[in-house]
Amino acid sequence: MHQYIAHIGPFPIRSYSLLFILAFLLGLGVTVTLAKLQKKEHLAEHIMNLSVPMFIGAIIGSRFWTVFLFDWPYYSQHPGEIIAIWHGGLSIQGGIVGAIAVGFWYVRKHKLSFWEMADLCAPGLILGQSIGRDANLMNGDAFGDPTGGDFGILYPEGTNARAVFGDRPLWPAEVWEGQMDVIFFAVLMILMQKRLKRGYLFLIYNILYNAGRFALEMLRGDSPRYLFGWTTAQWTAVSIILIALAAGIYLHFREPKQPEPAQ
Repeated sequence: MHQYIAHIGPFPIRSYSLLFILAFLLGLGVTVTLAKLQKKEHLAEHIMNLSVPMFIGAIIGSRFWTVFLFDWPYYSQHPGEIIAIWHGGLSIQGGIVGAIAVGFWYVRKHKLSFWEMADLCAPGLILGQSIGRDANLMNGDAFGDPTGGDFGILYPEGTNARAVFGDRPLWPAEVWEGQMDVIFFAVLMILMQKRLKRGYLFLIYNILYNAGRFALEMLRGDSPRYLFGWTTAQWTAVSIILIALAAGIYLHFREPKQPEPAQ
């Protein structure tokens, strides 16, 4: 793993930043392509218009989650690190909340269906999350606990993981999460061909990801633990799953099934 791809003069090109941008662009590309395949060209245009505001909302939300909910004791003592997103520390869950908040504002303003737009975005979101975990691996953050054996990831000098646990092998929590996200991407693509109620695909995405995230957090070694020994990510995951289930009950009585996908 390499934190830096290259240098342009004195300026480094960080693997984390490059992969983060790649994740955004590929997720956006998948979403626009799905809109066009489903004969929803008008939504494809809105998705392009919405992409930059959602990206900004995701950055703000992800950093807010990390700074104030995940590790405020550290950032309160190192305020200069609050804006240093190039060092890592972007919460996927917070990023999704931030992006959804911006998206909700946009669709209300343009009188679009929030749930239809959310369903379109779900596969691209989970694909982007998978690539984002590659960024964490290259950066040496979002790491696991020590495995207690001679197997696991041994992070190099200069990474957060090495600074915390030294030369002990760690669980590949971020690698497994990235692989899990690819599987969920395939599941969502399959379910997209079914006549689900509008909004269900997006809710399924939230439930699947957060259930998997809750399980993998048991292996993480970079987050403080609170009540029941759960991390902030686990508490967030449980909250989102409950909200998604409640929203699913609401949609069951309010939303009709979608028409057959366009061939």
